[in-house]
Amino acid sequence: MIKVVFMDIDGTLLSEVDRTLSPRTERSIQELLRRGIQVVLVTGRPYNLCEEFRRLGIDTIISANGALIKSGEQVIHKSVLSLDMVRTFSEFAQENGHGVSYFTETFEMNGDFETDVRITDALRDTLGIMEYPGRINSLESEIYCLCLYADQAEAEIYHRQFPSLNFVRFHEYVSNVLEENVVSKSAAAEKVLTYLNISREEAMAFGDGENDIDLLEYVGLGIAMGNGGERIKLSADYVTRKASEDGITHALKAFKLIY
Repeated sequence: MIKVVFMDIDGTLLSEVDRTLSPRTERSIQELLRRGIQVVLVTGRPYNLCEEFRRLGIDTIISANGALIKSGEQVIHKSVLSLDMVRTFSEFAQENGHGVSYFTETFEMNGDFETDVRITDALRDTLGIMEYPGRINSLESEIYCLCLYADQAEAEIYHRQFPSLNFVRFHEYVSNVLEENVVSKSAAAEKVLTYLNISREEAMAFGDGENDIDLLEYVGLGIAMGNGGERIKLSADYVTRKASEDGITHALKAFKLIY
């Protein structure tokens, strides 16, 4: 019996075509909640870009790929980067002319890259951000994750300079920069399940990207979106329709979680 459903946002909950939430998907979420099934968002987005979904009744949010997890105002887990690392990394990026984004409870950048098409395209592709974020004023606040905007070849200097950091590429021009190897969607899901006192066998998850693979493999029932790549489809228990074709609703009905 499924008691909790984890959902990625972009390309899963929201259409891969225009990032809209379809009325059918919204109704399906509300039906899950009425039936007493928990719905948890699990995303690479910063926390402040997830709060709009709380109007649907979704209260538990795994943000920044698991670096910050909140249920309402309760912090279930947070992975705070050291100030020394953030400062040193930021200085190195500034010297080398690369963009860095900072995940606090908001989302800011390290400089003025409004005219850098690779960065603005990546912000749109990965987070649905159409307007360029503000510049960070202070590095003193809690920062849960950094993103480096550099392709694989450009990022090599960072790998050599910071060998103790964990670089997780999730876009051709963006990598997460983490100090803890355990920050992942599956590790975050485990923390939420412990908090909710639900077993992994009672959990279902939807995703479309490679950073969702470990989550789909961890839960009892992993669902890949039809718009996902081949690797995630191979890792899933079931492949549903595309997000733009109400894939979440289709799978929930196929497994009789809603009618």
